[in-house]
Amino acid sequence: MNSNELKSFLDEKVNQYNTLDFIESDPVQIPHLFSQKEDIEIAGFLSATIAWGNRKMIIKNAHRMIDLMGNSPFDFVMSHTDNDLERLESFVHRTFNGQDFTSFIHSLQNIYKYHKGIEAVFSNNQEAHSMQKSISEFKKVFFEIPHQNRTQKHISDPMNGSAAKRINMYLRWMCRQDKNGVDLGIWKSISPSLLSCPLDLHSGNVARKLGLLTRKQNDGKAVTELDLKLRELDPNDPTKYDFALFGLGVFEGF
Repeated sequence: MNSNELKSFLDEKVNQYNTLDFIESDPVQIPHLFSQKEDIEIAGFLSATIAWGNRKMIIKNAHRMIDLMGNSPFDFVMSHTDNDLERLESFVHRTFNGQDFTSFIHSLQNIYKYHKGIEAVFSNNQEAHSMQKSISEFKKVFFEIPHQNRTQKHISDPMNGSAAKRINMYLRWMCRQDKNGVDLGIWKSISPSLLSCPLDLHSGNVARKLGLLTRKQNDGKAVTELDLKLRELDPNDPTKYDFALFGLGVFEGF
């Protein structure tokens, strides 16, 4: 396919998969449970954090996280007691456990108390063409308070070569202005043009087959390479093609 044919093909696949039906099988359904901005962004952040492995298990455990917080994420973060935190001890999703969950609650409270919220931290550190440095700076702020070293692994750092798939996905949820209602688009201070595609095994393999990616590893350099290609296809909304790449890989075995 030439570039025009490729764009037409991918645009068609975006239209096919970027629909409300997508929500039913994706962890993006968790932040959709809420209407208050802070509830949406906290529920989304925690769900994105555990978004690796079996999708049904991700969704099940994300719902459990919300339930453990009394279905009021922001109120729990800001007003929890020690007894409330004890309820989190039993939580496990793969290597993310109750200790990590508790540490995340403390860090989120610190961000809302002293940094004006999650959006402000990401927005303050955005660059002209990318959010990858912002993700790295967010991690520094997130772990500026005392925490267990083991918990740091649950937030990726692109400056250390990571593809940061889960945080890039989270930023898509929060920032992308989606007329079809999948991505929530509640953050207005960050342009969707700055976002990067959440690169994983499925989207990476499809991108290589379509000639969008030559690098073999799914790492930070691959994200940068894919960014350039997707921005050529749509400079204003490059991450809409995540629906096409992911859909082709997961649902069509492309």
